[in-house]
Amino acid sequence: MILPNLAARLYHHAFPTTSRLANLLLISATLALAACSSLPTNSQRTPSYVLPDTASTRLARDIQPLVEAHPGLSGFHVMNDGVDAFATRLRIIQAADVSIDAQYYIWHTDLTGNAMYNQLLHAADRGVRVRILLDDLDTAGKDDLLQLIDAHPNVEVRLYNPFANRGMRAGDFLTDTRRVNHRMHTKTLTVDNQVTVFGGRNIGDEYFAAAKDVGFNDMDALAIGPIVPEVSSQFDLFWNSEYVYPVSAFPRDEPITEESIREFRKLSDEQMNEAKNSEYADVIRQLDTMTLSSFAELDMSWSEWLLAFDPPISVEENEITAEVNLAPKLKQGMERAKTELDIVSPYFVPGKEFTRFLIDKAQGGVLVRILTNSLESNDVSLVHAGYMRYREDLIAGGVELYEFKAVRNRALEKKLGRNKIDAERASLHAKFSGFDRRFLFIGSFNLDARSAIQNTELGVYFEDPEHARRLAEIFDTQIMLVAYRVQLDEDGELEWITIDEDGQQRVVDQEPDTTFWKRFNTRILSPIVPESQL
Repeated sequence: MILPNLAARLYHHAFPTTSRLANLLLISATLALAACSSLPTNSQRTPSYVLPDTASTRLARDIQPLVEAHPGLSGFHVMNDGVDAFATRLRIIQAADVSIDAQYYIWHTDLTGNAMYNQLLHAADRGVRVRILLDDLDTAGKDDLLQLIDAHPNVEVRLYNPFANRGMRAGDFLTDTRRVNHRMHTKTLTVDNQVTVFGGRNIGDEYFAAAKDVGFNDMDALAIGPIVPEVSSQFDLFWNSEYVYPVSAFPRDEPITEESIREFRKLSDEQMNEAKNSEYADVIRQLDTMTLSSFAELDMSWSEWLLAFDPPISVEENEITAEVNLAPKLKQGMERAKTELDIVSPYFVPGKEFTRFLIDKAQGGVLVRILTNSLESNDVSLVHAGYMRYREDLIAGGVELYEFKAVRNRALEKKLGRNKIDAERASLHAKFSGFDRRFLFIGSFNLDARSAIQNTELGVYFEDPEHARRLAEIFDTQIMLVAYRVQLDEDGELEWITIDEDGQQRVVDQEPDTTFWKRFNTRILSPIVPESQL
């Protein structure tokens, strides 16, 4: 039996340091104990909700004149640069006076992840209430850290759909598969109920252009105005749900002491000082946005909007409905596209029904263009195995299909002023769509079955002609500098066409930049990989 995508990721998260062979042997010895493990029954879920009285905060005073000048609309600032996205998060955290709500799928303990934890703790020192809601898939080995953070009187950490077996999570996957297969993929950061950030980025160096091994090209947006209380209400719905547990409900081997807290805070401040003196900090200081004295100076598009998200009860569901779930709402937006539909999705497994929908749009006169990862740039080859099934049909049906290069185009990046930290390879992680060069959808949603059914997701549909046009123009003029166009040759076989850094066109007849074995293994899996898990 092929391990589904989640199982593969779970295995890497559950066993981060020790020998995987040894762990495989341990699994069989611990299954009996795993079957007996259960989630805490005596956990105290004290309800808490957004603090709405924030009109006197610094952020409110900063942005309120703008909001009042655009009644009934919300303002959106799109962030496609990872360094800018990280710096913006730090700035709004440092500006917090009353509350911070952070909701994430992945939060790495690296340079950027540790820096954000440090600044949240310092905000809590100022009296700010901090609520941190994490999906439990990425917390393996981090319980002690999270409980030390949670020990702050102004901080609470909760986990969505946690694993009962804290030390042997594979046991939960083997004995409680249906439940733990559902994850919270939602990503939001909301400060003082005045400013929110949403989109595709998790917290970690690869998402903020700070990693040297791989850089994730990503997208998110900062928003102000009446959309913010809507995002806060969504957070409260998760925070107070029965599927969320306080991290304090899971016992520690040793109690937290004042000494252990002091040592942790000392280490956290030392990590922050190292970050301030890093090469990455030098990159941040070069940002144009760092010269702004006010968030009100950010470029904003003002628009009506639609916030769509999957509720926490998705852990109990295997069907999607237009009344509750995000996926049907996104499809409704795509149905409205009259001339152009540009889709960017790192994991793209459209399935038969959505493939037919895209072909019908293309044959109905709409220019449909899709950018997804190539086999080499995709960090989950099983997803590519599922996606491969639909390429020929999409292309034959008139859809333009592009695959992102793992080999970075440094000449273009230098021209655009991006990726100052020289990552070895690139991967696509952004999840957004453009409609008729006028509207955008930005969120955490991948166009695959996992996002549609298994995960909770969040995204926003809004009007932004500038960025929607810019996305379309990238497809028009620059896409083959960073991606391969996949086409059918005269014999009906796939071929990949791109333009290299020297400006020369290159055509290949196999998955670009890959080894024979990677192509062979992916091709073998393609007919049988379980699509519902991708």
